[in-house]
This record gives sequence, structure tokens and C-alpha cells, in this order.
Amino acid sequence: MIAILGASGHVGSSVVRALRDEGVSALAVVHSSEQARAWERENVAARALDILDTDALSALFKDSRRAFLLNPPASPDTDTDAVETATATSIAEAVRNAGLEKVVLASTYGAQPGDRIGDLSVLHAFEKMVEATGVPTAINRGAYYFTNLDPLIGMARQGAISTPFPPELEMPMVSPIDLGRAAAVRLMSSIDDIGIQYVEGPERLTFARVAEELASLLGRSVDLRTIARDEIEDSFCKLGFSEAAAGSYARMTIASIDGMELPASPVRGQVTLRRHLEQVAGAADRNTVTSQSVDD
Repeated sequence: MIAILGASGHVGSSVVRALRDEGVSALAVVHSSEQARAWERENVAARALDILDTDALSALFKDSRRAFLLNPPASPDTDTDAVETATATSIAEAVRNAGLEKVVLASTYGAQPGDRIGDLSVLHAFEKMVEATGVPTAINRGAYYFTNLDPLIGMARQGAISTPFPPELEMPMVSPIDLGRAAAVRLMSSIDDIGIQYVEGPERLTFARVAEELASLLGRSVDLRTIARDEIEDSFCKLGFSEAAAGSYARMTIASIDGMELPASPVRGQVTLRRHLEQVAGAADRNTVTSQSVDD
């Protein structure tokens, strides 16, 4: 059995489905009983568990052969760095002495040591904590998620999108589906397949290209507005982020802009930006039609 943390999210659910497609038994680890029942309806074993319950998580790992480790994102209205450091620490401690033969850890492009730079520092520390357990650790650093672009579709329907990233900055981006598939491959590979691997989509993109794709998809012009560097932190506050989270996310964004990681030989997925946007926009349109039908 392979335990999959974060199985209710975009990446974790993709890992579960990729393993299932290969006939590999997976245990979907989720936050709630409702989420567990949803997986069970798909004939996937599932367990609802609090990641901060280190003893319960360790017991679950002891019943597993391998595990996919994903540190869940904290609510943006909290001190995200502090909350995510606590969950990362709990996961790493649960891995220690659990007898796992191998783990695959989800990390991020640009992961680096530092203080309060969001995912970049939290996930770098997570990598080091898990490696220190002595369990063979495969680290998949994922590029900028396509799902981060999903809120822009609604904005684009109104004619403009905003981003702190410069329009022509070349950025690796990726679908969570491809991240899930890449993780599944390493969960099934030999115990010697460890260390850092980079995963991104079929091509590198810019936000100018994102605006063009949205305009083409929606059949209307879409302006691209760049958020000034000194306004990035305030832009997160306006989205409902706590003061601590807004500061961490702003520093993470600026660090990414100034030092975008562009590895020479990444694993490349198959899902294009256009395909992702079509699926999200189509789902939103279907939900709108359903809502209108119910109202009528």
C-alpha cells in the first residue's frame, strides 16, 4: 500500500488516480470523513486524519510500504509560514522510524534556505527534515501551478488580469495532473531513484502569453496589468491574506521574479496551458448553467 497525503487536493488526487490506473493500491489520506467517503465511492481506500496528529500519522505510515508527502497549504488568513512549518515537522517526525522503504516529497522550484519566504523556505526546510530521517527520499520540485491562474479567468471575462510577474518573464508552469503523474512514476520506481527532480509543463510561458491564451479562449481582448513591486504585499492583503502571510507571499514572489529557476533538463508533462484553461472555463460555464436552472 502507498499512502498519499493531500489526496483531496489537485496534486494528491492526481497521484492517487495515476497509481490506480497502473493497478497500484493507494491509500488516500484526507482531512475529513466526507472526503474519505468520496474516495471510497471510487473504490479507493481512504483515511481521514489530522496531519498534526504525529502519532496517528506514524501509525498509518507503519502500515504502508511507501508514501507521497505533500505539506498542505495553510489558510491565507493565518501565519502561513508558521502553520506550514508545524505540519511539515509533524510529517517528517511521522516518517522517522515508520519503516517506510521510500518516500516521494512534493516541493517547489526555487526552494531555498531563508527566513519567511513562503513555500521557498518552508518546503526547503521540509526537504531537509525528511532527508534527515534516513528514509530514501525522492524530491519532485514542481513549477508554478496552472491552478494559480484559475482566478484570472473570471477577471479576464471582465477584460483585464493583474499579476506581479513581469509580462515577458519566462516562467516554468505545470498542471497538477502532470505533477501527480510524475510523482506516481517515482513512487513505483526503484529505491535508488532519489534526489531532486524538476517537473514542468510542455513549454515555458510568460504572463503576456497567458493573457493571449485567455483572450483567444474567451473571444475578447484581455489587458495585462502588472502590479508594482512595492504594491505586491498590499495586493495580497486585499485578497484577505493575514499581514504575516502577505509579507511571506510578497517576499516569495519577489524572490521568484529575481531568481527564476530554469533547470536544464526537467521532466516535461503533457498538459498544455490551453487545455487547462479550457477545462476550468468549461467547468465554470457548466456550473453557471446548472445554477441558473435551479434558480429558474
